[in-house]
Amino acid sequence: MPEPAGPAAAGSTGKGARRRADLARAAATLMLREGPGALTHRRVAAEAGASVSATTYYFGSLDELAEAAGDALAQAWAAHARAARYDGQRVVDDPDAAAALVADAVLPPGDDADIRSHYEHLLGAARDPALALAFASGRAEVDRAVDRLVGLVGAPTTAAVTIALVDGAVVSALTEHRPVRRTAQALLADAWGPLSGPTVGWNHAR
Repeated sequence: MPEPAGPAAAGSTGKGARRRADLARAAATLMLREGPGALTHRRVAAEAGASVSATTYYFGSLDELAEAAGDALAQAWAAHARAARYDGQRVVDDPDAAAALVADAVLPPGDDADIRSHYEHLLGAARDPALALAFASGRAEVDRAVDRLVGLVGAPTTAAVTIALVDGAVVSALTEHRPVRRTAQALLADAWGPLSGPTVGWNHAR
């Protein structure tokens, strides 16, 4: 059996890169569903429908696996934000629609239970330094995706402040048994006040 390869060596071919990405996404899915403690080579292999030897080949340690899971989570969050559908006239005419657009881009899909589970596991990730650092390093892509939306609706807050507002709304809503999405939308609309309309070029809206 070959020696476990590092991420760059093991994923140097197209097929190898795809297999490694599949395993990373499986690790991210498992982490969000069951928490960081579920990240073992055996559990990730079962989630991905792969052999344990595949996970140990592409990830020589659990820290590498956690790092890949964190990166996959950040990538998925950024992709979710980029997928938000912008209706220019609607959000200019309706500040509440603008707030809903951005809040939904920041929040994970699903109902309040899904959002609670998502945030619980993200908080749990802070106990794993490798996972937390990887998630933090991928945050730049999330910020760029949210910043684009903030610019399109003409909101006065940066991506970082916008995400912090949504995060705060989630905590308030969950602890006070209020609807999470509506609470986040209302807080953004209140913080923004009147909107100025798009502040970035239309080419960036596509």
